[in-house]
Amino acid sequence: MIKRTFDVVFSLFGLIFLLPLLLLLAIIIKIDSRGPVFFVQGRVGKNDCDFNIFKFRTMKIQSQQKGLLTLGNHDSRVTKVGYFLRRYKIDEFPQLINILKGDMSFVGPRPELRYYVNFYSEDDMKIFQVRPGITGLASLKYRNEVELLKAADNPEELFIKTIIPDKLKFNKEYIKNRNFFLDLKLIGLTIIKVIAK
Repeated sequence: MIKRTFDVVFSLFGLIFLLPLLLLLAIIIKIDSRGPVFFVQGRVGKNDCDFNIFKFRTMKIQSQQKGLLTLGNHDSRVTKVGYFLRRYKIDEFPQLINILKGDMSFVGPRPELRYYVNFYSEDDMKIFQVRPGITGLASLKYRNEVELLKAADNPEELFIKTIIPDKLKFNKEYIKNRNFFLDLKLIGLTIIKVIAK
C-alpha cells in the first residue's frame, strides 16, 4: 500500500511539474523527425499480463522492422533528438503515465517484450508477482546494455543467452528482498547514475 501510494503521488506530481517540459519535448520531437511523439509498445507486466508502455519516440519510424534490439547509443535508427533523450533517460518520462495507471511502478523489473518472455523458465515467471519498474537492480547493472549489444558478434544470442538470465537473477533477488527503503535507495542510485553520465 505504501509503495502504490508513493507511485501515485509522485507520478501525478511529476506529470504536473514536468508538463511544460513534456510539451516542449513533444514539439522538438515533431520538428526533428517525421512520426508520432510517443513510442507505444506492448510489454509484459504484473501477473503476466500485456500492457502498452509509453516512451518519447527516439527512433525513426518503422525502425522495429530492422530488429527489436538497439545496438549502441549511436544506432543509425536513433534520431538526433533521440540520442539526447536516451542519454539522460528523458525518453522514459512518459512512463509516469504507466505508473499512474497502475501498469508500472518506479522500481521493479524492467518490462520485457512478449517475444523474449517466451524464453523464460517456469521459475523465471515469479518476477511477474510485482509491477515492472522504470528502474531496478538489473536496470542499474545493465544501464549500458545497448553498448554491450553493439560490441557483440551476435547481439541477439548475447541478449537471450547471457543478459536475460543475468537480469532475471537480479530481478528475483529484488523480489526476495524488496521493501520501501530499498526502492528509495534504487531511485537515488538511478538519479546519481543519470546525472553522472
